Amino acid sequence: MIKFSPFDDKTTEWTNALVLYRAYAALAQEFMIEVEPCSDLAAGADMASDQALEQARAWLDAVDQQIQVHQLRQFLQTSTTVSDDTLVRLLVRYLGKQPHSSADRDKVDFLLVQYFSQLAPSHLLDIECDLAYVAQALEAIVGAVNFSIPDWLAPLEQVIESATACRSLSELFRGHILEQARKLKSNSGEDYFTPIALVAFARFNFLTRRIFFRLMHEEINAIYGALQKLEARGARVLDCRRAHFSRHEPVDRLRMICHSWKVMFHAEYSSGQPLKILTDLRMVVEEALARNETGSRAAQPSSHTQRDAAGAEVVAGLVLKSPLS
Repeated sequence: MIKFSPFDDKTTEWTNALVLYRAYAALAQEFMIEVEPCSDLAAGADMASDQALEQARAWLDAVDQQIQVHQLRQFLQTSTTVSDDTLVRLLVRYLGKQPHSSADRDKVDFLLVQYFSQLAPSHLLDIECDLAYVAQALEAIVGAVNFSIPDWLAPLEQVIESATACRSLSELFRGHILEQARKLKSNSGEDYFTPIALVAFARFNFLTRRIFFRLMHEEINAIYGALQKLEARGARVLDCRRAHFSRHEPVDRLRMICHSWKVMFHAEYSSGQPLKILTDLRMVVEEALARNETGSRAAQPSSHTQRDAAGAEVVAGLVLKSPLS
């Protein structure tokens, strides 16, 4: 296993601490994490005493304990002030910890793919993104890589193939594909921090991120298309309770929500609740469109529904604007 040395000397350690302090302080402010400032780091002195270094170490360790991986992910993917140099310093810090916690592993897992994503050219084809390519890009961080794949890591390639074959987010989630990779990570222990594992998971995360965004955009585009057709047929509101929206959700608001999701999901991707809502909403609008196209009509609304709809007409899960209104 490669041995990481986060600090070669006191000057380097202090320089690293100054850079990380600025990043951590900005992150803490964004997520309203209550931390007392470190006076010496805040002052930005060029040199530091042994006591100042001890205080800096303690401050960084304390903040590390409070920063969750999803906060780190959102901050680094949306901040315009975080440089590649800061990413490298964060990686060296987390890789250099002994022993590593599961939180350290999850942060390294994100930081590596984020760093590689910023290095990789936009025109890089999936077929070109093999282990050798990723290993070369990350060599300065992970060291030389032995490409002999250990038995515990071998299933990861099949997970990539399964994810690539998916044609929708719901298919990706139903197959529990992301969970298979998470299980490999969680069961790996310190083996995760070997060079070959770091490279393999960085490659997996990069390719999976591409697959996710492709499928996510297809889901949103499908919802957009269905909403446009429904609006053309007179639909103004839609029963979206299955997707955790209201019974009479305005169609124009749903379009605005879809647009905001394109931004939100770039900061977070998993099989969590927001994406379940996305896949459920696609089912709702496509089923409503199918019912509308076949002309089938739902039962007459109750008096309670009539009051809620304020004179609207309920048709096949849609609430259509009354021609008399």
